[in-house]
Amino acid sequence: MRIPVRASLLSVAIAAATACGPRQVEVRTAPTTPTTANPSVQLTNNLSQAVNVYVVSTGGGELFLRQVPANTAEAVPVTGIATGSSVTFKAVTVDGSRTYQSRTAPLSAAAFLWSVP
Repeated sequence: MRIPVRASLLSVAIAAATACGPRQVEVRTAPTTPTTANPSVQLTNNLSQAVNVYVVSTGGGELFLRQVPANTAEAVPVTGIATGSSVTFKAVTVDGSRTYQSRTAPLSAAAFLWSVP
């Protein structure tokens, strides 16, 4: 069965006219979700050169976090490791000549404070 061209054009025109008419819209904001602090290490690099910072988990390997410049303090976020995991932080000078390691501690929402050296 073939629909005449006029009938199909008429149905398209009616659909376009109703689609372009006024609409009632309700605007709401999303419900607020509690924010949780991300785990981080507050590293103070007292050395005269930058260090590469790693997190070492007891069950896994080491994960590179960020490079921290010389004589700087930075909050370095820790991602990819579950909160509550037992971790150690490691800092290696960019020339690879020295390595520093923190004590082992559970990863928590509170920043872990650490100074090198």
